[in-house]
Amino acid sequence: MGNDGKTRDLEERTGEFAADVRAFMRQLPRTVCNYEDVKQLVRSSGSVAANYIEADEALSDKDFLFRIKICRKEAKESGLWLRLLDTGKEQHLTSARGALVQEARELMLIFNAIVRKKGG
Repeated sequence: MGNDGKTRDLEERTGEFAADVRAFMRQLPRTVCNYEDVKQLVRSSGSVAANYIEADEALSDKDFLFRIKICRKEAKESGLWLRLLDTGKEQHLTSARGALVQEARELMLIFNAIVRKKGG
């Protein structure tokens, strides 16, 4: 519902989040739990970006708000899956995971602020 710089910045940021998550996942230990959690994380992190694109092209304010709420939900879910991943004893992976968890939280808070501003 807008083509200003802020909208495009958030579209880029959500896309970078999904790409960063995928780059991080390629470094993880191959465990049974990681295998299952990674599948969920791929879906939720990509959904943040995809639903933001949908929101940006929304047909109505109601549609926009619905998509932003999905973005918020998927960002929160991504944080959960990230926290559950096993990084082994690799400190750089633990640090990278923490940065991604923080980004998921920040995105969730941004989407929450948009919902509140729009009265949803």
